[in-house]
Amino acid sequence: MEQVITIPTPVADQQKYAISEWHNTEDIYRRLKALISQPMRPIRRDKMAEFLGYFENQCRRSKALTDEAKQYIPGGVQHNLAFNYPFPIAIHRADEAYLWDEDGNEYIDFLQAGGPTLLGSNYAPVREKIEDLIRECSPVTGLFHEYELKLAKKIQQHMPNIEMFRMLGSGTEGVMAAIRAARVHTGKKKIIKVGGAYHGWSDPMVYGLHIPGTRRLEAKGIPRRASANTQEFYPNSLDQLRRKLQLNRLRGGTAAVIVEPVGPESGTRPIPFDFNQQVRALCDEFDTLLIFDEVVTGFRIGLGGVQGYFGVKPDLTVFGKCITGGYPMAGGVGGRRDVMLHFAAGIGGTGERAYIGGTLSANPLSCAAGYFAIEEMERTNAAVVAGRAGDRLTKGLQEIIERLKLPFVAYNQGSIVHLETSGVMLLDFKNPLRLMREVKPRKHMMEEMGAAYMSQGLVTLAGSRLYTSMADTDEVIDDALNRFETVLSAVEGVN
Repeated sequence: MEQVITIPTPVADQQKYAISEWHNTEDIYRRLKALISQPMRPIRRDKMAEFLGYFENQCRRSKALTDEAKQYIPGGVQHNLAFNYPFPIAIHRADEAYLWDEDGNEYIDFLQAGGPTLLGSNYAPVREKIEDLIRECSPVTGLFHEYELKLAKKIQQHMPNIEMFRMLGSGTEGVMAAIRAARVHTGKKKIIKVGGAYHGWSDPMVYGLHIPGTRRLEAKGIPRRASANTQEFYPNSLDQLRRKLQLNRLRGGTAAVIVEPVGPESGTRPIPFDFNQQVRALCDEFDTLLIFDEVVTGFRIGLGGVQGYFGVKPDLTVFGKCITGGYPMAGGVGGRRDVMLHFAAGIGGTGERAYIGGTLSANPLSCAAGYFAIEEMERTNAAVVAGRAGDRLTKGLQEIIERLKLPFVAYNQGSIVHLETSGVMLLDFKNPLRLMREVKPRKHMMEEMGAAYMSQGLVTLAGSRLYTSMADTDEVIDDALNRFETVLSAVEGVN
């Protein structure tokens, strides 16, 4: 019998969170379904040629550098975020809301390094304190430093669910550690994720990646046994999650369910308001741990994370990106004391040991950067300021889309803004023939949109996701909207 859940309103003080109101999820899916049910609306070929001309004429230094880099770096870049169609742009300088490339071109930065620079790029009050620390201590010593303790206490202050915290080098490592701890603590093996969600690139998590239903499609080079105990359920399908939990109970049980608490791919597949409460109830019913992947949302949505906004208590929380305010070695895992102590077995902990390492983890630079960044987020109310910028950007994009009679969809979760034009991220394996037929042309359209935005001085994540920061004033957002309109006015069918 289905458990009846009473859906609370957020318990959080809304003045502390970036999300001013939760979106109408049903309406967003209605509009997304309409988007992918009709032919694509790419940029007109004559206008696209003009946009691409920008790269050939004004980004010559970037092209020369990245062409040479292909001889020494696979693909010419070290991270997927850095690849942009038609070629990567080499960045020379960053400051607050802006980036400048090697050719001197200026851009409004809505990539924000994938999300961590909530305060704005190269934020001076944090940078100056880190410079002082490096002069005194050096970035890394291999030994304990006071800021390890100060950062852990600061996190616990804002997220009481984090009774203990272990700093690591990345979100991927945080997920690996959380899964290992969950398996040791419960004695169970199965891990269930939402299909399409990205939880880093460790062997067990390269399963159902980006597109729901793909299972091991991207798992080249990964032995089948490495992901044999990973399962996926379709986004928002609580009935499917329940069935998997029931079947797993007959086969030894489920160690953990892991979710991005605003939806897969930072809310690209948005969730209903009550989704996290429902998943928490199912985990309790089936004696399963709940892991929140707050790699992007931790601190960006608010100092209390998405768990604070919804008032839902995960057993473990994975951190990344925002935890150091944009400085390197950003990651970790925190949660219940009895689960976290498995990391310390042999050096003061109890029970079986969940082995983790990381020579450079919790170095003085990253821990101090995290502490000072959170201090500045407290002082400036950065999450709320960035969230208001996200609201303004989203409303402006919606107005342009409606005025130009385009089928595109704009929505946001605070400072995480989505602009869906091709709908490629909404395809899945429920219709495999359509997926195989449309994924490449829709992906290419998204790449072209990203290139067109960049030609107008707008840096986005893959042409479909935008992160706002505290540095995005009304003037910055209004300037950006004018630039977006230049591109959207060039779409096929717009008069």
